[in-house]
Formats: sequence, C-alpha cells, structure tokens
Amino acid sequence: MSDFLYRYPTLYSGILLKRYKRFFADVQLDSGEIVTAHCPNTGPMTGVSTLLSPVLLSKSDSEKRKLAYTLELIQVNDNEPTWVGVNTALPNRVVKLALQKHIFPELTAYSEIKGEVPYGHDKKSRVDFLLTGCDTERPIYLEVKNTTWCNGRLALFPDTETTRGQKHLRELIALLPQFRAVMFYFINRGDCEEFSPGDITDPIYGKLLREAVAIGLEVLPCRFDVTPEGIRYLGLATVKL
Repeated sequence: MSDFLYRYPTLYSGILLKRYKRFFADVQLDSGEIVTAHCPNTGPMTGVSTLLSPVLLSKSDSEKRKLAYTLELIQVNDNEPTWVGVNTALPNRVVKLALQKHIFPELTAYSEIKGEVPYGHDKKSRVDFLLTGCDTERPIYLEVKNTTWCNGRLALFPDTETTRGQKHLRELIALLPQFRAVMFYFINRGDCEEFSPGDITDPIYGKLLREAVAIGLEVLPCRFDVTPEGIRYLGLATVKL
C-alpha cells in the first residue's frame, strides 16, 4: 500500500450527538466534555451522519476561530467499521498533493498545476485544477467532487439534487473536444469498489453525466483509504453507468 498522501493532525475522539444548521455538530468527547464543532460539509451527508456514531475532530489553536474543533471523520457500518472523511475542504488539498507527485497514471503530460481557474461561457465558474505544460497534449480541466454516499460497495454521487454540479457538467462538456475535461470523484472512504451517479437523488445529473461521457468527458472515481492517521490512494473504482 502506498504512503500517506496526507497525514491528519492530532485528532480527538468522541460521539456525534447532533448535527444542525448544516455547519454545526455537537460531539461528546471521550473525556465527557460536550463541544460544538464546525461541520465543513454543506450537504446532507446521507448515510454518514447517524447520531451516536464515533467521530474524530481536529482542533485549532487560532484565537480568530469561533469554533476550535472541526469534524473530520465519521465511522460507519457496525459490521465492518469504516472511517469516512467528511471535511469537504480536504479533497482538493489531497488531489493537489497527488498531482504534484504524478500519482494518477490517467493524468500525464503536464508540468503546471493551476487551481481555481475561471472558465465557462461567463467566466463566473472556477474549475478546481487546470493542468498544462505539454505542447503535444491538450490542457486538462479537472473538477473534484467529494463522494461519501454509498450502497454497499457502490459509491454514489450526488447524495442530493445539485444544480451547481449540473452546471459544472455542462461547462465541462462545452470544453470538448478542444480540451480534456475530467470529472474526478474523490471517494472519501476505503470500502467502495464501484461508482455510479446518484440517479435517485438527482436524475438530471445522472443523465448529463452519461451524455458527457458519450462525447468525451473522462470520469475518474478515485478510491481513498481514510484512517485516523491519514489518507492513502487505492486506485480507481469501476465505473457503472
């Protein structure tokens, strides 16, 4: 197994008591203290926000922060306990580290990595990464989507209707065939071996994804092993469209 791409700072164990107003989570630490942690995940966290689940928090010493603790990991599946990364700010950081190390064989022939590059017909959207630097290859526009919802071993995205995600697909389609367009699904748990669009929650997204793949959009559902120590890359999941 490969080395950690990212190592977590010191984490604090507890039990999830309540998640509310999207950004707040009440957690009882192992010490018995109850704290309110920042939940850096605006989605419904379908299947991974069960009350009384074991959780791990990071802690900031910054005096500017209103909430010192951040919800990082939730443990799911009593029969086969699995840690799931729920901090949506992390995947882009991990992907950038992996791109710098040229971890993904499907993405080659680039020497420059630019983040948050304006694109789209109105230039109001920003693609997560633009990979350039090879005169013989097309630039690569790469969008990252954090993926935590699953059905058994099947990872699914999205876990709710996402007009923003639909917009990203349409904008990536518009780049073809002049550029390479890649949808990178960051499967933030190590127990999924396959990937499909979440048609139950957003059938429009699923339809757009299939149409996009048919005309050249590349899909990379990348599996990551998430542990209290850090995050490792496991390889690609099998795409089921």
